[in-house]
Amino acid sequence: MCIHTKEGADMNEIITLEANTSIQNTGISESMFYKWLSFIDASEKTQATYTRAIKQFYLYLQAEGISNPTREDVLTYKEKLSADHKPATINLYLQAIKLFFRWTAEQGLYPNIAEHIKGAKLAKGFKKDNLTSTQAKSVLSGIDTNTLHGARDYAIIALMMTTGLRTIEVERANIGDMRTMGDSTVLYVQGKGHTDKDAYVKIPRTVEAAIWEYLTFRGKAEDTEPLFASISHRNGGGRMTTRSISRLVKEAMIDAGYNSDRLTAHSLRHTAATLNLLNGGTPEETMQLLRHANLNTTLIYSHALERANNNSEYRIADAIFA
Repeated sequence: MCIHTKEGADMNEIITLEANTSIQNTGISESMFYKWLSFIDASEKTQATYTRAIKQFYLYLQAEGISNPTREDVLTYKEKLSADHKPATINLYLQAIKLFFRWTAEQGLYPNIAEHIKGAKLAKGFKKDNLTSTQAKSVLSGIDTNTLHGARDYAIIALMMTTGLRTIEVERANIGDMRTMGDSTVLYVQGKGHTDKDAYVKIPRTVEAAIWEYLTFRGKAEDTEPLFASISHRNGGGRMTTRSISRLVKEAMIDAGYNSDRLTAHSLRHTAATLNLLNGGTPEETMQLLRHANLNTTLIYSHALERANNNSEYRIADAIFA
């Protein structure tokens, strides 16, 4: 079974369920999985993700000699995953399994053995830290904007810091996506899970100036070309990948002295949300900025700031030691 993917360098491969991973002498076949993928009408990236997840489950069943999996087998598999996988990964694997067996049951092909199986418990809060305003300034000031490379990286990081864009949204952006809305310059973006560029973020004037400085450095380009282009020998002028965007952000952070596993490109999204709330933005405004589907996701930032501003420990220490 082959599924070709297009999004990102790490996805430019053929995801294959090899013949030897098939479950022999069982009611579950690879053809059933093919039909399911066609039924859910998922994007190529989602299909690749589900293929990886189902492949791992197939390999587990084969290794355990299980020909007709039951609910208990799914629960045991979940427990096995918890030994060396993060909760988010476990839930991704389980989601694919649950969707697959829900479909097999609806089609009368195989019982829904994954029904009502709960996912792994996720910790509240975010896995990545944000930058303070001082740290954000330090990261930007450490970039040499006198080169094409530096001008591009500065523009990307400044844009992500102020708008909360994800790396995939930066990757997908074209020059022509920069437009005007009222008195503002905006960038239309194709958000997570969206097929169209149906939302926009406002570009602050200082960031807009940095983008135009980079585009001037870059030279003539068409509106249909990527807003931020690769400068590598192999892909010069082509669309950057999420991996390369993440790498340049990480390198800029390290150059500024901030080398932590909890600081990544996604930290810039957290930085935008946190600084907006700290400087008068409401949770509702921050939700709109980040294009969250649910306010509860945005409120995680608010709750984190409430705890950060709670100085109970200092008051207690003052009572004891002052």
